[in-house]
Amino acid sequence: MAPSTLPTQLPAATNGTAPPAVAKSVAGSTNLQGAATPNEQRLLNNWLNIQSINLCRQAKALRPFTKEEFGTGAAAPSAGHIDAVNRFIDKFRLQLIEKSRWVDAAAQAAQREPTSDRLHLLLERKQKVSDQVLYLEGIWDFYFDMFVQRLSGFGERLRAIDRIAIGCYEKVYVGLGTAKPTPSLLPFSYADSGFSPYTIRRNVPMQKLRHNPNLFPLIVIPQHRLDNVWALSSVLHEVSHNLQADLGLWEVMPAQIYQRLTTEGKIPPDIAKVWAQWHKEMMADMFALVLGGPAAVESLMDVVGRSPASTLAFSPMSAHPTPYLRVLINLILLKRLGFQQMATDLTRVWQRLYPRVSATDIPPPFMKTFYPAAELAVDTMVFQPYPQFGNKSMAQVVDFGPAQLDLIQQAGRRLAKGEDPGTIPVRLMISAARFALDCRLAKPQTITDNFYRILGNR
Repeated sequence: MAPSTLPTQLPAATNGTAPPAVAKSVAGSTNLQGAATPNEQRLLNNWLNIQSINLCRQAKALRPFTKEEFGTGAAAPSAGHIDAVNRFIDKFRLQLIEKSRWVDAAAQAAQREPTSDRLHLLLERKQKVSDQVLYLEGIWDFYFDMFVQRLSGFGERLRAIDRIAIGCYEKVYVGLGTAKPTPSLLPFSYADSGFSPYTIRRNVPMQKLRHNPNLFPLIVIPQHRLDNVWALSSVLHEVSHNLQADLGLWEVMPAQIYQRLTTEGKIPPDIAKVWAQWHKEMMADMFALVLGGPAAVESLMDVVGRSPASTLAFSPMSAHPTPYLRVLINLILLKRLGFQQMATDLTRVWQRLYPRVSATDIPPPFMKTFYPAAELAVDTMVFQPYPQFGNKSMAQVVDFGPAQLDLIQQAGRRLAKGEDPGTIPVRLMISAARFALDCRLAKPQTITDNFYRILGNR
């Protein structure tokens, strides 16, 4: 490959001049201002012409999506989601098409008079527009890959996740009893690799979107979770993060927790600050439990039940409660909902897994105040009224009690047999699958297959 710059010193020669081959190369590299040969001009014109053609076609290739290209069944993306993406991408695409004409004008000028200045102007414009094409292409590819999953074997499963999320939103917004409308663009799910599900909230900047705001909530599910439907309570947790944000609860909850702990509970401020810092994850757990039932706690135990070094690790800076304590917080809510015996039994199971909590794991002042602080935090999040809940409490907006547990158990028995579970809300089907598995009513694969088939037919 030829060097990018000329050598600083030519090779020595017996007569003190450069060797003939080198001298010829130097002469060729500097003789660029002379008249172009017809063949040279033809090749240059061809190249100039193709630059604007390429960019224009690249920009137009980032076309609007159509609903039909991702299927016409229930698993297909909604018209609302596709329209929102098309409107978003259109803003960039129209600018690109206009700027490709900017490149075409520079190319035509260079063809008429191929001076160094005009060629340089074309190259600069081409670079800028090419970078913008790549910028938009990344956004377009992200949505295309996400939507096209609905044509794959994931389609039916992702549609089931969508329906669970929609059911959660409908339950909450109807329960508000106010004129507050349900958001028009509800969560959209897609499969990805990773250990656990996560969510990207509405209007949050995303790296895959080149740091533009996310258009609608995204629920990202690892493939292995889709295979284990009884473990999908974590989806309820992720959906709940979006409910918190859409209802405006994130802004008020940390101050409420801190205030009640420091005044009513007499909890030291430094400890209360940690509890307030945990508000997002705790409240998503609380929502998941009242929306989906006891399987939410059991699934949480599945996820955070790891080595003692991991589960007992306390960090005052973490947004997540210490995993060991997080389960106990959820069990306090389970007890408050009327399931005292179940909460007591699960507490004993959890403490058998982790029988020793040392001062090096969790600071003694924190453990000493844990239960009174946890009781107050749960009461603040679930049993106190807020304007964001239509001046109701979470427990009033989303009721869960023995009647709902009976529904779950009936649905679990029918699910195991492959029968339609009746009018049970979709969001409770995860607990029904967990009940069927815990009671060994059917093989795991049978439960999974029946779960997706039944939700797909509803």
